Amino acid sequence: MGAGHGHGHAAGRHRWRLAVAFGLVASFFVVELAVGLLSGSLALLSDAGHMAADVVALGAALVATKIATRPDRSGRRTYGSYRAEVFASGLTVLIMLGVAVYVAAEAVARIGDEPEVQSTALLVVGALGLVVNAVCLVLLRAGADESLNVRGAYLEVVADAAGSVGVIAAGVLVAVTGDGTWDAAVAGAIAVFVAVRAVLLGRQVLAVLGQHVPEGMAVDEVVRDLEAVAGVAGVHDLHVWTLTSGMNVATAHLVAVDDSTHEAVLAGAQAVLLERHRIEHATLQVECAPSRQCHEVDW
Repeated sequence: MGAGHGHGHAAGRHRWRLAVAFGLVASFFVVELAVGLLSGSLALLSDAGHMAADVVALGAALVATKIATRPDRSGRRTYGSYRAEVFASGLTVLIMLGVAVYVAAEAVARIGDEPEVQSTALLVVGALGLVVNAVCLVLLRAGADESLNVRGAYLEVVADAAGSVGVIAAGVLVAVTGDGTWDAAVAGAIAVFVAVRAVLLGRQVLAVLGQHVPEGMAVDEVVRDLEAVAGVAGVHDLHVWTLTSGMNVATAHLVAVDDSTHEAVLAGAQAVLLERHRIEHATLQVECAPSRQCHEVDW
């Protein structure tokens, strides 16, 4: 009655790319934070906070690829430890929101002040950050099409690159106008950008934890495709959710035309779920008629 497919760890093949990117981003975070504190630049500090969140995100991606391959010796984790990535992403959301609130509050507090900001520090660190991000983008691009885990890290670095561009813009504006308030203005913009990304990521985390239907998948289409399998008379009690990034799971009861078609129905349904909907693990029950218990279940 049960059927499933093994989950390939595409991210594991690109783990070294994540490790190198993590090292580069973490090192630059220390530099940017130090220069931001010494120069008094809120734009640098805000981007450093954004970078800190990305360090956590890249670290979580690294840890998740390791934990996902670890065998369960407790006998209590029947789904393994795939959700580690989701919990780490939730932590990243909290950090990003905290950074955004702090930077926004500081930017508002500086309204009316004329802070002395070193434009040279902004330009140099911003340019260095852009170089680091460019290297990381080249590293992660190769694995972004194969693994959602790597793709998430890739998109984090894309956002970092945008933050570095903002720091450079702040440096140019301060140097040209001599007005240090541009630093706070750019910092506020970066804070809004980080907050929006945190909210979007938070919605994805909650959708996974809430066991919602995977994004981009329509349950009605899944039902129609299963009903189109030869030998299937009906489908009920279908549940589809995401266990972790790139790993969709499904359970369903399939009503077969007769007993002789059970094996063919099972094989056909597996193929449909995998090829058309990228559901690698499916637990399917084939029956001749819905049981009374199935009718009584309403979830």
